[in-house]
Amino acid sequence: MIVREYEKDEVTVHRVPLLLMGGLVLISIILTLLVTNGYLPKSAVAAQYRAEANIEAAVQRPIKFYDEEDGTVRVEDADTGEVVGRFGIGEGGFIRTSVRSLVHQRRIRDQGPEVPFQLIGWSDSSLTLLDPVTDRSVEVANFGPDNRLVFSNMLPEENGFSRRGRK
Repeated sequence: MIVREYEKDEVTVHRVPLLLMGGLVLISIILTLLVTNGYLPKSAVAAQYRAEANIEAAVQRPIKFYDEEDGTVRVEDADTGEVVGRFGIGEGGFIRTSVRSLVHQRRIRDQGPEVPFQLIGWSDSSLTLLDPVTDRSVEVANFGPDNRLVFSNMLPEENGFSRRGRK
């Protein structure tokens, strides 16, 4: 048996992993081109889907978020001042993150907290947190039933909207 000695700087790469990586890159490029040129559908846009399906807002609540001195986040109905949610330290991580991203967009545009966010429950039981100042929104149901439930508990069950989700 002959044993080959390798040089210290000689690197060998197996052919199979290289072919698999090249195939993955090629598939990604092909799929991108198919979507770009209209052969495959693009991802759905929630507002466009709702308009096409005649889905209307069932319930809507203007809400404001407040940071309290102890680190608690308080959520109030902007019209009535009713506290609709309170999340202590270590709680409400999804709410904190969602609102923080929307507030960041306001700060970029030099806008303040004067205009409340809109929490919208749709007739198909989907849920949207909308910032009317920046026109950005978070489709809450996309982040799982637990996160959806946290927001839906801030809305009353009326006009066909269900806190529990799809009927």
